[in-house]
Amino acid sequence: MSVAREFEAANEKYAASFTKGGLALPPARKVAVVACMDARLDPARALGLEEGDAHVIRNAGGRVADSIRSLVISQQLLGTREIVILHHTDCGMLTFTDEVIRSKIKTELSQNADHIAFLPFKDLAQSVRDDIAALKQSPLILDVPITGYIYEVETGKIIKVD
Repeated sequence: MSVAREFEAANEKYAASFTKGGLALPPARKVAVVACMDARLDPARALGLEEGDAHVIRNAGGRVADSIRSLVISQQLLGTREIVILHHTDCGMLTFTDEVIRSKIKTELSQNADHIAFLPFKDLAQSVRDDIAALKQSPLILDVPITGYIYEVETGKIIKVD
């Protein structure tokens, strides 16, 4: 069975008892979370979020550079007034460089990806600090509380990055 068919079957069960269709469009807790797309990280469970609580924006590494468009919409049109950045231990973004992935793309796809910044990093805590600084310096992001964490995939704990 394909994964898509498994999803369809699971959704039938989910929809049969679904009761949250009346939630408001703006997130109730007025927060946007930028998190890594890693399958071992479930931001809602790790942070105690329910449907309707927050915008959760996910991408490779949880990098804010890939999230500016979504954060602007979240703040300007939907009223979020806090941002949380959530990177994690054992992240794949620690394992390569732009040059490595660009070479792989050239070899395997015969395409040039030199125009893409893949945003890998070598220091996990510094990547969180860099993302906090990038948001604070962006003229498109409101001056709101921004907190950064590292999620430990080994323990499920979040560690605040100062």
